[in-house]
Amino acid sequence: MIFSSWWSWVPWTLNLFVLLLGIFLILIVLIQRGKGGGLSGAFGGVGGSSAFGSRAGDLFTRITIGVAAAWIVLTMILVVVIQHEASSQTQQQQVQPFSD
Repeated sequence: MIFSSWWSWVPWTLNLFVLLLGIFLILIVLIQRGKGGGLSGAFGGVGGSSAFGSRAGDLFTRITIGVAAAWIVLTMILVVVIQHEASSQTQQQQVQPFSD
């Protein structure tokens, strides 16, 4: 039962981390400087020489990629943890005898 009490706070903590990383990801995208050209740059407009503009590899882009990757990994882990918790609750309900 110690494992059960330890395990109960894991989904809430992971959910908090996913929420905070999501907010940070939104903020880091909003403070980035425009690369110029917008969507028209990807289709041969004045946006630069590459599909994502001429400054596609600056520091904010790398930070954004890292935070997005961490957000995706934490979301996958959270799904696995929640599925494990739901299956363990289902097994506990099946094991308990029905009493009248």
